[in-house]
Amino acid sequence: MAIDRYSRAEMAKIWSDENRLDLWKKIECLVAKAQAEFHIIPVKAAEDINRLADYQINRVREIELTTQHEFNAFLKNLSENIGPSAAYLHYGMTSSDVLDTALSLQLVQAADSILMQLEKLLLVLKRRAIEFQNTVCIGRTHGIQAEPMTFGLKLASHWAAFDRNRQRLINARKEIAVGAISGAIGTYATIDPRVENYVMHELGLIPETISTQIIPRDRHAIFFCVLAVTASSIENLATEIRHLQRSEVREVEERFDKGQTGSSAMPHKRNPIKCENLTGLSRLVRSGCLAALENVTLWHERDISHSSVERVLCPDITITLDFALSRLIEVMDGLVVYPDRMLKNIYNAGGIIFSQRILLKLIEKGLDRQNSYHLIQQLSHTSWQEDKNFLNLCKQNPEIRKILSLQELENLFDVNFYLQQIPFIFHKIFGITSNN
Repeated sequence: MAIDRYSRAEMAKIWSDENRLDLWKKIECLVAKAQAEFHIIPVKAAEDINRLADYQINRVREIELTTQHEFNAFLKNLSENIGPSAAYLHYGMTSSDVLDTALSLQLVQAADSILMQLEKLLLVLKRRAIEFQNTVCIGRTHGIQAEPMTFGLKLASHWAAFDRNRQRLINARKEIAVGAISGAIGTYATIDPRVENYVMHELGLIPETISTQIIPRDRHAIFFCVLAVTASSIENLATEIRHLQRSEVREVEERFDKGQTGSSAMPHKRNPIKCENLTGLSRLVRSGCLAALENVTLWHERDISHSSVERVLCPDITITLDFALSRLIEVMDGLVVYPDRMLKNIYNAGGIIFSQRILLKLIEKGLDRQNSYHLIQQLSHTSWQEDKNFLNLCKQNPEIRKILSLQELENLFDVNFYLQQIPFIFHKIFGITSNN
């Protein structure tokens, strides 16, 4: 699956000058329409504003050289195109009424794009988890072999994390889907609250509960913190793939395409470059979380210290996360899995991963837990340090042989024991009972 470059272009378009100014114009036109409906401005003025309002980006930039205020330059350019009725353009409003409401619309659009990528990723992860539901591999804690599990279960765990991220983003989208048309300082002194309700209904937003002159930035902070958590989940999965692709492990690897090279010096290299790339991109996305949190604190009813941050933060972080999700979809869709190597690695440690089963069986047979633990720990350490087969050491141990027969011992070294509840877990997560 190639990266959906069209989708990436669509995300970039959200943060384009054209989209931002289009939203500004839309809000101004809706305000005029609402004010005419409530008999605040002449109907003809609203009709002229909605019919003639237009901008030319180059002209806006030209005017801005003089005004040093982008939004006032935009209004002046609109007024040039509207004519006399422009006297009622932006009537009773303040810049932030338009700027913040438009920003909310852009963030909602960005959230929708990211949610679409999360849905695609969830589908891929679910499909591959089911594909490898019964593919036995070793589970690791602290980077050390622990007990057998399945690779499908490993992927299902990551699916659950991204499903939580999806729900968090849905909630964060609601948090940010607010607008404000409340005038300077947010008192509605020069703007009828009915206008705000009208405009927000048309835009698919809800009115901010209480604004100062701006929408409170704790909303934005929550949004970018959710993106940061999602990025951490991306890095978590990417790091897992990187570890499993190491030469000493080699249980999975990124798809290596024909003609691809891994090193200018070493022809044999097949590196997990996409997952390494995802690790770096995830760090970048998380950096936006701190900036968004810092933006919550502003002087009194507003200042613009947040504005310069958001001009970089909003496009860069959302575009980066959107791309990272698309890349992760590509990695997981094409991931090469080596079940034979997984099984081989289970037995590379000489069988010591079955130590708990023997421990529990000895306890079941009446041996004290502390004595059982000490006995099995000694034997497993001997197996590890002297590279001896753990099952043979257990068979040769007189104390164990007094309690367990050879057949009982051999039965305890069956990996299938660890797979008994896999169908239960998959049913709990996906609502399925098998991978057929």
